[in-house]
Amino acid sequence: MDSDLHELFLNELADILSAEQQLTKALPKMAEAANSRELKAAFETHLAETENQITRLEQVFASLDEPVKTKECKAMKGLLKEGKDLMEEMADSSALDAALIASAQKVEHYEIASYGTVSTWAEMMGHEDAVELLEATLEEERAADEKLSAIAEGSANEAGN
Repeated sequence: MDSDLHELFLNELADILSAEQQLTKALPKMAEAANSRELKAAFETHLAETENQITRLEQVFASLDEPVKTKECKAMKGLLKEGKDLMEEMADSSALDAALIASAQKVEHYEIASYGTVSTWAEMMGHEDAVELLEATLEEERAADEKLSAIAEGSANEAGN
């Protein structure tokens, strides 16, 4: 096994764990800010999924006989700050839900890229248990992104017109 790739893999897992932990603090605020019941429910559902994803990441570390570590995810911190700023700017706007969805989809796309990468690395290194856990989360992230798109296409973008 390539020890450099293994270290990179562990480093990225620590980064993703931090990202998910940050997201669990942001999602309730996003749900509270949303006007649409459907969008509120989507954020609340994704909060529960995110909490399960944290558990899965802990299981990935365990499957590798590695201690659970986090490393501050600066990318997520930036995405969430940008989303918070936008939420504040659009607070009284009919386009608030569209802004929330745009921010949330940036987060989802970052997570999809991250989980896709670590899943591929896990596969390359033969970490089958990790692959299974990471792929389950990747599918949830893709589904969350699709749900946000459907909500945007159904109502949120029109509300801003």
